[in-house]
Amino acid sequence: MGSYNRALPACIGAILAASLAACGGGGGGGSGMVAPQTANMPVLISDASSEDWATIGVKVLSISITPQGGGSPVTIYTSSTGQMVNLEQLDQVAELIGNASIPLGTYTGATLTVAANPGDVVLTTSAAPEAGFAAAASTTIPSSQIQVQGASGASGSKTVSIALTFDSPLVVTSSSSNALDLEFDLGHPAFLVGHVPPAAGTTLWAVNFDGPIRCHHIWSVDRLVLRHAYGTVTSVSSDNTSITITKDYPTIPVVSPETAIASDFSLSILADASNGTLFYDVDAKTVTTIKNFSAEAATLPNKYVRVAARYQQNGTLVATRIWASSSFDKVWLSPEGHVLKVDPTNDLIIVQNESGEPVSLSIDANTEFFFRTPANALADATPIGTGPGFLANNNMVRGFKVHASVVDPLATPLVAQTVDIETAAFDGKISNASANSFTYTRKFFAAADDYTVTLGYISPTSANGDDSSGNPIVGFKYWNFAYPTLVTSGTNAVTDFVSAVNGGVNFGGTYGSVTAWGASFARWGDTANPTGWSIPWTVLEPTPLPRGTVASGLVSGNSVSTFTMNVPGGTMSATVDVGTASGSATLVYQVDRTNGILTISPEDVTTAAGLAALTNGLAVGAPVKVYGVPQSDGTFRAYVLTYFTGTMPTN
Repeated sequence: MGSYNRALPACIGAILAASLAACGGGGGGGSGMVAPQTANMPVLISDASSEDWATIGVKVLSISITPQGGGSPVTIYTSSTGQMVNLEQLDQVAELIGNASIPLGTYTGATLTVAANPGDVVLTTSAAPEAGFAAAASTTIPSSQIQVQGASGASGSKTVSIALTFDSPLVVTSSSSNALDLEFDLGHPAFLVGHVPPAAGTTLWAVNFDGPIRCHHIWSVDRLVLRHAYGTVTSVSSDNTSITITKDYPTIPVVSPETAIASDFSLSILADASNGTLFYDVDAKTVTTIKNFSAEAATLPNKYVRVAARYQQNGTLVATRIWASSSFDKVWLSPEGHVLKVDPTNDLIIVQNESGEPVSLSIDANTEFFFRTPANALADATPIGTGPGFLANNNMVRGFKVHASVVDPLATPLVAQTVDIETAAFDGKISNASANSFTYTRKFFAAADDYTVTLGYISPTSANGDDSSGNPIVGFKYWNFAYPTLVTSGTNAVTDFVSAVNGGVNFGGTYGSVTAWGASFARWGDTANPTGWSIPWTVLEPTPLPRGTVASGLVSGNSVSTFTMNVPGGTMSATVDVGTASGSATLVYQVDRTNGILTISPEDVTTAAGLAALTNGLAVGAPVKVYGVPQSDGTFRAYVLTYFTGTMPTN
């Protein structure tokens, strides 16, 4: 069968962010003063997640941005070998990989180059993938079964270059301080396609970077949630206010004991002189609050550290928490990943690590839970809950992205000292939408992980980012996955949202009705709910239908064509709308397996040739995979449609 990922949530995570921080430069009008000609650009990577994978490792070789009106591209990141980054750990969390100084000016696009040789993409399945997933749990896919689409170059030097156009021009000035987001969408149906052939054939995995990466949303640097940084301390500043580290990376796939890979990238990190930084000496098993590094200055150099840091608006990094040890494995051995299970009865959570293995963490009375809130320094450093009581009342569910620390990394069982909640993700079928709240119902392969939770909206007066023109938004907002720049906000946002989620498609039988599916990252402590979660936004995601078959072929229309399909367990056919108008067309992909080669080819159905190819592909009885949004008239509006040629997939 064709096996696909669902992003959690699909439309906002998955980001490669280049954050622009002002470089300073003097004011005044003295004759010797020269206006600054460049601005500093920290370069970061982040993305969305998928519950089916523990590791999606890629090597980014270079990133350049394109000046408006032509001219030579400006390289903002380069690596001769490409440091592998696990995208799965970057669920709306940014990995800082470099700094660049770029010329002032306006830029309209970017080009990313990734390595595409065997072994340059590492795939390890989750400990608990969705039912019917095309690979066993906790399995590293052999490189011989991974085919990177669009690779070029000689053997051993293969790469893929991806050109992107920004949603709006990026203007870099001497006083700019903003963030540009380029999205790796791990949940895009065409990003990772698994093809299981009939009988005992080998499953092949196609990795397609063309399409699942796009640009949207502008953030302030002080809102970026940064992944914990690993590094080796090289020095402490003479005034003891900061440390300098050389950034280290873990080996991927993970080895035991984990080994650090040093980079040539250094970072300066300040202690929080106002609120204090929590400093954990992993070797001594002590924790202190520091406002400078005077007490640690003599012992920190050459030690390994893990740092939870946040950007200030001026582009400097401030540590919220620091873990230090003479062993890299000790600071590494602190489970990071998505929560697989919450068990309040036995006071434990299970977190998936990068090897796809479940790690059980006991929660005792001293365990502190933090919610990463970099824009609010005090909130970022203050626990939102302590002990087993926090697990009750759906305060934590499967799918949250966390980075935990343990009291003793060698103890059995592991006891959590702190749990950093980096994203509080709720998703599932939407029901009971009203002016005050709505309900998410989420089903998993293991029924014990299912949850049904009713969540309220944030306060109508709460700040909630900016619109596409840079104007501030207050109160709840939502958007359709297919149109992330068309955000619905303002006084009618909740009313419009309630209307938007009332659609449904009925296939009858045991499969039944398909209703709206959404995803949200919740916010803790909003004025609407000071001691719990509130919803600042929801993205209406494409609901995946199971692989079905065409019941009646494509009928062309002016801007929308239609066909009907059947799904396993259903007793009725349902109508699928295929958009063919430029700007709102359905994304159509041909998946072909011929002679052991798996190829993903986009079809532009706004053209006569593309529409004709799709019409031929949607013959009665042909297998088809559709992701879309249920409409109020009972039809299913396709966002992504895949049809198959060559060797057909099996169920």
